[in-house]
Amino acid sequence: MTKTYRPVTPSKLADELNSAFASAEPKIICKAIGETLGAFNLAEMARQTGLGRQSIYRAFKTNTQLPNFSTVLAVLSAMGLQLQVTPKRERSAAAAARLTKK
Repeated sequence: MTKTYRPVTPSKLADELNSAFASAEPKIICKAIGETLGAFNLAEMARQTGLGRQSIYRAFKTNTQLPNFSTVLAVLSAMGLQLQVTPKRERSAAAAARLTKK
């Protein structure tokens, strides 16, 4: 039996993952990436990234050890996504106080 993959909308994927990135918690981010992997053919993703299927699965599904940064970037790229750095929308009170003291 062949698995049917749901259509992937990059903007929807980006929204789902951006909310995880907003948490700034590596385990939450990896869990969110792992949840989105269900929409992709892992064999194809492994071919695109040069990683093994089991490596991808372990990196984002087991949550026992965090993947290295190059793995995260390769998987996001295979998903059709890229990381972009932007300023935080809200600064914490402590960070704002440090900036005003300078």
